[in-house]
Amino acid sequence: MNLIDTHIHLYDDTFQSDLESVVSKAQLNGVTKMLMPNVDQNSVEPMKQIASTYPGVCMPMIGLHPCYVKEDYQEQLTMIEAELATNTYIAVGEIGLDLYWDKTFFEQQKEAFLIQTKWAIKHHLPIAIHCREATMETIKLLKPLVSEELTGVFHCFSGSAETAKEVIEMGFYLGIGGVVTFKNAGLEKVLPTVPLDRIVLETDGPYLAPIPFRGKRNESSYLTYIAKRIAEIYGISTEEIAQHTTANATKLFKLN
Repeated sequence: MNLIDTHIHLYDDTFQSDLESVVSKAQLNGVTKMLMPNVDQNSVEPMKQIASTYPGVCMPMIGLHPCYVKEDYQEQLTMIEAELATNTYIAVGEIGLDLYWDKTFFEQQKEAFLIQTKWAIKHHLPIAIHCREATMETIKLLKPLVSEELTGVFHCFSGSAETAKEVIEMGFYLGIGGVVTFKNAGLEKVLPTVPLDRIVLETDGPYLAPIPFRGKRNESSYLTYIAKRIAEIYGISTEEIAQHTTANATKLFKLN
């Protein structure tokens, strides 16, 4: 199988001691590419180092995650914009809104999200969207910007069929990860309403490991468990899921 993990934080401290093994194990399990969303200015250099160590395999995005939007967000955005302008990235991300952890800087989150989305349009790049407990607020902000020039993925999608339809109609993809294997997650009822040409696979490692690894560190090799569960939901083979989702990721992130 040829799988693409569209969202993994390989620069996270939990991968420091065995990164080479993690990448090798992923490749042995058919994961040919691992796409890395950035979170803040401090993670840029570690991410770039991994990308240079594994060229064409571990590929970087650039952005300011909403949970890192604090008092210094304008300074961070200035640095990240300069980095985007001078180096090669496959997307602007991970950007968006988060109402789960801290609402203190929500207005600044919205401002940062819109600024970065406009960068993506300018540079002809997709966006990787974080919208925890803020999906409808995210959709509301994006709708005025919807055009053929704007696309991306709603990372870690776990919404309703109605929300999925709205996201797809705006031209976006759904990132499906380990949550799909969780009991009572609800995605087994939503996914059959979603066209196969609108989903991509992700782990969000080191977070949200699929069953049977729930509660442990997540990594790209576990993508096979996610693909298998999605295949069961659609009633097709895991190989077909791999074929569709890899084609989708390749198109979305212009990986050719």
